[in-house]
Amino acid sequence: MSPSPTQRFHLDPAPDGLYRVQDLLNTRSIEVKGFSDLLSDGAVASATFGLDLSDADAAALRELRTALEALVDGEAPTISPVAVSLSVDDSGTVQLHPSGTGSAHIASYVWSEVLLAQRADTWRRLKRCRNEVCGSAFYDRSRNNSGVWHDVKTCGNIANLRASRARRKSE
Repeated sequence: MSPSPTQRFHLDPAPDGLYRVQDLLNTRSIEVKGFSDLLSDGAVASATFGLDLSDADAAALRELRTALEALVDGEAPTISPVAVSLSVDDSGTVQLHPSGTGSAHIASYVWSEVLLAQRADTWRRLKRCRNEVCGSAFYDRSRNNSGVWHDVKTCGNIANLRASRARRKSE
């Protein structure tokens, strides 16, 4: 079995179902790292998500990924409505169930997880790496939620080195 989109970056997955949102965000192509777009077409998207997805589904998932990136970046994206269903189990707990097929099912699941993460106050910890050529999605586990790079040793080191050189040059 191939690694998840998040495992491509050697990152720990976000908790609960938020890891699926993180996986969708990490499907983007990052050429510098040699990572292709895992939503380039239906066949590649099908292999990534283990579902039978068409080229139209892959296109819809790319739009969903763009909307999620905007939301993670603090912008309010325009999205199409998604359907979910609610049920109550024997213990009285309300359950949220995604609905639809193909990309509609994935969108339903992803937006449900975003809602749950926002309610649990874990959504603010899902971030994108500030290294412009990277942009991978990571879950910030720092105590004060101050992480800005998916990996300080790689992306953080590059940014800190550039800043240091710029300071020396201006002296």
